[in-house]
Amino acid sequence: MAFEKKYIPLIVGVAIATGVFIGGKLNFSDTSDRLFTSNSKKDKLNRLIDYIDYEYVDDVNTDSIVDVTVNGILDNLDPHSTYIPKSELERVTNNMKGDFIGLGVSFYTYKDTIAVIRTVEGGPSEKAGIKSGDRILMADGDSIFGKEWSNRAIIQKLKGEKGSSVDLLVYRKEEDKFLKFKVKRDVVPIKSVDAAYMLTDKLGYIKINRFAESTYKEFKRALDQLQDRGATQLALDLRDNPGGFLGIAEQIVDEFLEDDKLILFTKNKSGKVENVYATKRGDFEEGDIYILINESSASASEIVAGALQDNDKGTIVGRRSYGKGLVQREMSLGDGSAVRLTVSRYYTPTGRSIQRPYDNGNNSDYYKDYYKRLRSGEFEDAESIEVADSLKFKTPKGKIVYGGGGIIPDIFVPLNTSHENETLNYMRRQEYFSNFVFTELDRDRSVYQNVEANDFINNFEVSDDIVVKFQEYVNMKERTNITFVAYHDQIRRLIKSELAEQLYGSNVAEKILNESDDMIEEVILLSENDAFEVNLSEASDD
Repeated sequence: MAFEKKYIPLIVGVAIATGVFIGGKLNFSDTSDRLFTSNSKKDKLNRLIDYIDYEYVDDVNTDSIVDVTVNGILDNLDPHSTYIPKSELERVTNNMKGDFIGLGVSFYTYKDTIAVIRTVEGGPSEKAGIKSGDRILMADGDSIFGKEWSNRAIIQKLKGEKGSSVDLLVYRKEEDKFLKFKVKRDVVPIKSVDAAYMLTDKLGYIKINRFAESTYKEFKRALDQLQDRGATQLALDLRDNPGGFLGIAEQIVDEFLEDDKLILFTKNKSGKVENVYATKRGDFEEGDIYILINESSASASEIVAGALQDNDKGTIVGRRSYGKGLVQREMSLGDGSAVRLTVSRYYTPTGRSIQRPYDNGNNSDYYKDYYKRLRSGEFEDAESIEVADSLKFKTPKGKIVYGGGGIIPDIFVPLNTSHENETLNYMRRQEYFSNFVFTELDRDRSVYQNVEANDFINNFEVSDDIVVKFQEYVNMKERTNITFVAYHDQIRRLIKSELAEQLYGSNVAEKILNESDDMIEEVILLSENDAFEVNLSEASDD
């Protein structure tokens, strides 16, 4: 009996993995006992795992075999059906929930020690008195510095139940003191709205980085504040936004569309269609709206852009979006892991699917589409965008739109390679800017102690010496000899933006980044022209 109990978790795990495959062949209205009934395919996989477990010559981690089995099944479905192992599920869930239980600090491991970059405004650490630049040396009497402490291990040590406390020993360099803090863990928000401010007297700006559970509330709060400041036009920046929850995208679209306008419809395997309509609650139905998208705007971002474009509401500005028109549902696999399985397709109000083609599952060519578009010249010239006449649709006002792979903008803005190039993007991904800036700030934070955010935006300049130091820093990290002669202005802007991020937060950082942004400049021009036309129309009516 004990022998049998030992292998029950393994058999259950394989059965669940197989059940995912079987579930793809069945209507999801079936009951769970129908989904997991015995059949030859499941028996075959169970038997194979048992043979390996009982008879194979070497010891094998059977959990890893189950993971491989699940991934192998999903790889044969579509590119967006994915497996989330137990070790990743909590992080992924927190990210999409929009908050987590923690201390409220962003940190950087500096010389094997936790260095606080910023505390979350209003979060537990800020309330306790922890400041940027503090080194966290101990937690509840245990040392948490040294090479053996990875970021994952540090996070694991610091996290706990809501309301529980942790005693921290902190070294404050600027005061050359060791300080003790008791920090009470609490809910810490993960921001979806990176920035919200006025571009002009009438044009507001909101940037959303993903569609999490908390995103609509953040967006609505930002929109209300901008309207209070006189915004009658809005630039909604969805560039590089990979998507998220379908329902959150629907709520945001509802703010702009009149009652009973179709937002989208979904269709599942059995052909069941579900329509989603706008309600009466929209607060920006009369305002002008501009949606900014690029080649990395996907999923829920495309739902927003497609719904507004197909309803002749607002203007889509930028470049063709990613092209993801599949809807996933997260399903638990019973062992702390989960699968996000594609259960339907969504269609914009005119009836177009914007899912780009994929052949038999999760193939590498699908993820190389960016480079295919780049080589084709699509990022520099709208005429290079491939469209199919068979996928041509017409909006109520007669505008032609296309399905088959992303949202094509109404106003095309080419990629500015001097601002967005692989070298700069690589350095940002490697966090060279953030790490370098932290090091520079750490030399003497008192320099910025009494500098207001607006004063920093308007008057602070990154010197040539700082650019040269950054160049030397990158070359030391890369063990190469990169020169930044062609990128000096961009390097200055990115360093200044990162300084603002660490000193004042993302809102100020985005303002600095947007100062020389081609799409923002295009939107401002469009908004001024639209306002001028409205004024002319009102004058002629008088």
